[in-house]
Amino acid sequence: MAFLVSGTLQAAAQLADVWDSLGRKGKYSVQGSRVALILSSLGMSATAVAALDGVFQALGFENCEKRKVPVQSFLEELRLFGEQLDVQRAAVGCALVVLMAPSGQLRQPQLLVQGLSRCGVLQGCPKIFLLLSGGLKTAWEPEAFLMSLGQICSQHPRWSLLQLLTELFCRVAEESAGATYCPVFTTSLRGTLCLGDVDPWSPEPDFGPSEQYDLSGTRAALLLAVIQDRLGTQHDVVALGDLCQALGFKVTLRTDPTAQEFWEELVQFKEKLDTHKGPVSCVLVALMAHGGPQGQLLGADGREVQPEMLMQELGCSQALHGRPKIFLLQACRGGNRDPGVGPRALPWYRRWLRVPPAIPTQADVLQIHVDAPGSLPSAPGSSGQADILTVYAAAEGCVAYRDEGKGSDFVQTLVEVIRASPGGDLIELLTQVNRRVCELDVLGPDSDELRKACLEIRSSLQRRLCL
Repeated sequence: MAFLVSGTLQAAAQLADVWDSLGRKGKYSVQGSRVALILSSLGMSATAVAALDGVFQALGFENCEKRKVPVQSFLEELRLFGEQLDVQRAAVGCALVVLMAPSGQLRQPQLLVQGLSRCGVLQGCPKIFLLLSGGLKTAWEPEAFLMSLGQICSQHPRWSLLQLLTELFCRVAEESAGATYCPVFTTSLRGTLCLGDVDPWSPEPDFGPSEQYDLSGTRAALLLAVIQDRLGTQHDVVALGDLCQALGFKVTLRTDPTAQEFWEELVQFKEKLDTHKGPVSCVLVALMAHGGPQGQLLGADGREVQPEMLMQELGCSQALHGRPKIFLLQACRGGNRDPGVGPRALPWYRRWLRVPPAIPTQADVLQIHVDAPGSLPSAPGSSGQADILTVYAAAEGCVAYRDEGKGSDFVQTLVEVIRASPGGDLIELLTQVNRRVCELDVLGPDSDELRKACLEIRSSLQRRLCL
């Protein structure tokens, strides 16, 4: 009996530590084991293996499974890996998956991410996916990127992983001038992830990436919002417009644009920037509209416009070369309504154990996309997409929720968090926004059941961005 009580109290303490870490400190507790898996459809060179081993050592991953299988088998291998972890039922602090394949073959990484999200022991734990792909007709050598990643992790063990990646992206840009690609990371993490210092209660480091963007020039913001048939959007427009003005942005607002006018307004915005006499230091573009099943934006006329095309157009601006470009998208990206994972209504004994509440299925994931030199400029990590920060109000394929009386949780929380810490690192602030959005239970107009929402933050920033 004493053994059972002792075990119960120990489990309660572990759960309380994990919950308090994210709930109060905003930092993941990674006290459990760190598991890693490499899936490769290519023969790995000895130097690549050594470089990966250096990364694992720097990040505290002692044991790693390595499997060489066709790309078509990746999803099944991830499912088996998750089942193996569930059978072992050991506490896991973090999982790292490396996927290595020729460029263009990892076309739907979200399916691979979802394949591991069903693993019970990984619920609420950070899951890192490192996707390495190269040109089909060129020798693929990811060693340089991996060696730099391992070096930076070893040199700055107390930095958060997102800070480390931003610093790494800067070095990649400096060392590969003229290359046709840049790395990108996509995150739905709910807190700071620091793998070099496992104590979630240690003081925050007072340093980060060595360089910051120079924001001494003109700041410009473009807000394009479809308000008709989207009650509550007017609250988002007012809140976001006021925030931009408070941060020194010159704001251009257009309401109820058609699909064609979305494009025309963006082109005019770009032309004004390119002809601006002084330096332009930063731009922010907010796109608010209904979304189509594949993530398209719907204009006031019901016609579709691809948000990625708008981003690419602004990325070609000469005035914005090397300057941060922020995109905020408050729109649905599909029709999925996420019920979340974990308990909702907790009985007394689960409350006593402090079991964390339900969290979005898509949360706690970090994807790092790396294209080797020789990949096509139109690839997801092409150089035309450098220095871009995109924030989606919903995960891929999911509904973005909006309250008719107060606006969307995404925009309203974003405004509140940035106003409280306007000089903070924007990536860290957005992680805080995501944590608060993930904690909410939402009730859509067409459902009687509570649902969960999760942001998706995509960054190719190469420096710290502090507004």
